[in-house]
Amino acid sequence: MASGIFAVLDDIAALMDDVALATKVATRKTAGILGDDLAVNAEKATGFLAERELPILWSITKGSLINKLIIVPVALLLNVFFPVAITFILVLGGCYLAYEGGHKIIDYFFKTAKTDTPAEAPANEQADRAVDHEKAKIKSAIMTDFILSVEIVIISLGSVTDQQTMIQVVTVSAVAVIATVGVYGLVALIVRMDDAGYRLIKWSDNKGFFSILGNGLVKALPVIIRILSVVGTLALLLVAGGIFVHNLDFLHHLYPDLPAIVREFGVGLVVGLVIAGSFALFKIIRGSTKKMAL
Repeated sequence: MASGIFAVLDDIAALMDDVALATKVATRKTAGILGDDLAVNAEKATGFLAERELPILWSITKGSLINKLIIVPVALLLNVFFPVAITFILVLGGCYLAYEGGHKIIDYFFKTAKTDTPAEAPANEQADRAVDHEKAKIKSAIMTDFILSVEIVIISLGSVTDQQTMIQVVTVSAVAVIATVGVYGLVALIVRMDDAGYRLIKWSDNKGFFSILGNGLVKALPVIIRILSVVGTLALLLVAGGIFVHNLDFLHHLYPDLPAIVREFGVGLVVGLVIAGSFALFKIIRGSTKKMAL
């Protein structure tokens, strides 16, 4: 009886060792996507009132956890019964990420300046607009997280395809949890840098090293947010291009002499501008048609 229990414990210990090793390999392979995920979500979690940043980030984090709960079992089942669907899903997700990146670029360069200052809306209408803006940005962030999560789960699954089923399940689940907790934990630290800085300034009575550090954190946050906005857009296009290049054979062999990062970014940029430009053109045509009808 005792020997049987020790044998079971030994098997569990061996399994945990295998899972730890597989998780380490999978996390290393997804490190690039995790970095992109951090840049994208940090950019999406900013631009709100200070007191709303953490509640909004928590809403996005909960959405991310739900995404993982959906993606992990579906990916494992598809990998067993219908593996070709994974490629199709990845390409569709890549189109969405490319659209997001292309839309940001088009919006930045072709944004029309408003010459007329709109009349100030009533306070209740402003509150409704703020709520709608929060909901729209949370929805967009969760959707983008879904696509990036698919990529993370698929890459981690691909690194353990030669392992037994239990190791695959535990490894992919562990990477999904690490991705969510790690990424959104770092995002929370970034968006609250200024609060930490103000606390240090107050605590040090605006004197000495901690005062300098606090002022540095406060001044650094706007710069970091601007950088993350640019990096997040580039990351969207780079991840999308990587999906296309690695899953579409004719793109995989396109311009083989170019560095991989340049090729992937170029493909993501072209696809993103085409898709986003098509949507923008459709909106312009539809708007013109409505005006003519009136």
